[in-house]
Amino acid sequence: MILEQLDSDQAVETISIPLEGKSSIADHMVIASGRSTRQVASMAAKIAQRMKTEFKRSPRIEGLPAADWVLIDAGDVIVHLFRPEVRSFYNLERMWSLTDAPIVAGPAF
Repeated sequence: MILEQLDSDQAVETISIPLEGKSSIADHMVIASGRSTRQVASMAAKIAQRMKTEFKRSPRIEGLPAADWVLIDAGDVIVHLFRPEVRSFYNLERMWSLTDAPIVAGPAF
């Protein structure tokens, strides 16, 4: 559902990193970029709303007021939404690729 929503919202460079058996924090990590703070905030709000509607779960969201980097903790899945400059600065993909977990790339727009 998260990847589908990000695709619908025209997220940029979406990747999903499987963490099951590698980390206790979550089973998957999704990282995506938006072109602006407005798009990042909108994507986060839509994911949260769909989770409430479809799964009756309210994810924890951090960073929404500034929307440079928004973290959505959905339990088994952690979603990081960035503006491109902030994403390249923190480079989470590189940190998590140091494990031998394969990275699955989504469509890039």
